[in-house]
Amino acid sequence: MSIQEQEWFSTWFDSPYYHILYQHRDDLEAQQFMDKLLTYLHPKPHEKILDMPCGKGRHAVYLNQKGYDVTGLDLSEQSIAHAKQFENERLHFAEHDMREVYQPESFDFILNLFTSFGYFENETENVVALNAMAKALKHGGKLVIDFMNTDLTIANLVAEEVKIVEGIKFHIHRGVDNGFIVKTIRFTDKGQDYKFEERVRALRQEDFIEYFGMAQLRLAEVFGDYNLRPFNPASSERMIFVLKK
Repeated sequence: MSIQEQEWFSTWFDSPYYHILYQHRDDLEAQQFMDKLLTYLHPKPHEKILDMPCGKGRHAVYLNQKGYDVTGLDLSEQSIAHAKQFENERLHFAEHDMREVYQPESFDFILNLFTSFGYFENETENVVALNAMAKALKHGGKLVIDFMNTDLTIANLVAEEVKIVEGIKFHIHRGVDNGFIVKTIRFTDKGQDYKFEERVRALRQEDFIEYFGMAQLRLAEVFGDYNLRPFNPASSERMIFVLKK
């Protein structure tokens, strides 16, 4: 079995049940965040944006509709197959593992959104992934990493939850295990039992700052929410890092 097959995200994100469970995510909130980010970053029309990982491409499509040249990358074969229907001359999608460098020094902006970091069992792979992003940036380019505020997330964890979506009863358990925030998802469909896990390393601001140093990225700004208010460790929902190469 290859390492990719063993990793939780390569199976769960490719599962139709992942998209069933999360189908009600707030697209409006995401678009308003994109709008505020665009106002802040102020990309020029010719500049290139990389969205990684991009899932089914909802943010990449929206950015492209705003007139930008966007590439979306994701490890999930199913998600990229879905996203490819939206491709045009200035919107491209490809399967890609974020730990590998994609088109060195090609992008003016790279977006890593909605806690799409810290998935890897081996901590050094987080730095490998960050280095790969840094190498894809042009000199002077910017990387945005949008992560949860880990301490606040842990303080507010809902240990047990049941969600019924499309007639499937999802039993969700959340906890902290060995430095990871773990969400266990169990359900039965068509007589078959399923169990999936989401594991995200409980990274704090100081962990990220250490990583940024290793990747030779300069921290320009830290925002605390999708309205781009300043980060407050005690109350902010997010840690949104803006980095410069």
